[in-house]
Amino acid sequence: MIIHEKYMQRCIELAIKGAGSVSPNPMVGAVLVYQDRIIGEGYHAQFGGPHAEVNCINSVKIEDYSLIKQATLYVSLEPCAHYGKTPPCANLIITNSIKHVVIGTKDPFASVNGNGIQLLQDAGIVVEVGILEKACRRLNAFFFSFHEKKRPYIILKWAQTADQKIASNDEQRLLISNPVSNNLVHQWRSEVAAILIGTNTALKDNPSLNNRLWAGNSPIRLVIDLSLRLPLSLNLFSDGLPTIVFNYTKTEIVGKLQFEKIQKNQSVIDQIIGYCYANHFNSLFVEGGAAILQSFIDASLWDEARVITNQSKLIYDGLDAPLLNNYSVLSNKKLLDDEIVIYLNK
Repeated sequence: MIIHEKYMQRCIELAIKGAGSVSPNPMVGAVLVYQDRIIGEGYHAQFGGPHAEVNCINSVKIEDYSLIKQATLYVSLEPCAHYGKTPPCANLIITNSIKHVVIGTKDPFASVNGNGIQLLQDAGIVVEVGILEKACRRLNAFFFSFHEKKRPYIILKWAQTADQKIASNDEQRLLISNPVSNNLVHQWRSEVAAILIGTNTALKDNPSLNNRLWAGNSPIRLVIDLSLRLPLSLNLFSDGLPTIVFNYTKTEIVGKLQFEKIQKNQSVIDQIIGYCYANHFNSLFVEGGAAILQSFIDASLWDEARVITNQSKLIYDGLDAPLLNNYSVLSNKKLLDDEIVIYLNK
């Protein structure tokens, strides 16, 4: 078991290299081991590209080809059993006569979900499942939320002062987190499908909501503007990047700007989450003001909260930060004068 965990951990390390490049597909790593020696390894690097198992087997050196049949394949997620953008990986494993496969966790996607394991077992392959399962599920939290909960994985984010204020009471934008933390926020943005703010945040902060401080794609921007009172001169509407505006008035597309009409007699949050699921956004990053953040918390519609606290800044008179409940702490670290705590919804 210790050896299994060692190589599954390597699968996870490899899989993470695909962060921000494979969504909405999962991140997957694979390692091929012969007598406690890695003879091949690979990961899913690009959406639509070869899967981890393919890259792993293709990485084996010519002098080690004959060892593939005697090796054990470790893979962090159940090999696929269906034809999508690539052929089934389960068939590839069978074709290469691999006799032993160790899997981190089952794949919840309906076209796989045990079918890959069954194909391998029907071919006489010894299959073990559930090695570092919690870590493998955590690796693809977005993917599991989308397929199991039928909604995006929801991350709340805010920065607060040492006295738990999220904004000043005047119209001036309050800069709380330091430049190092700001870079980290842009990295977070590069890893999610969509990002959401409300009308007041758009007006007061005039944010761009892209990840210009980090490599990778910017998320699709979602804005709640129920009365359509935001001026089109805002950065969100004038930089040419896609933006979706949820409102009570119209459904219309103007260039990269998309207006989505929602119903007045239904929950705004529920309709936005439904829109994300229908459009295959597997993750939603909520950077809105205190009211929007608290509404997600009160509805228990959140998976993570990432809170940046500037421990040297006090403003005394300002808007209170949201209040979490029913949470556990996933991690806690310092970046200069900022403390960054990531909470999980229990």
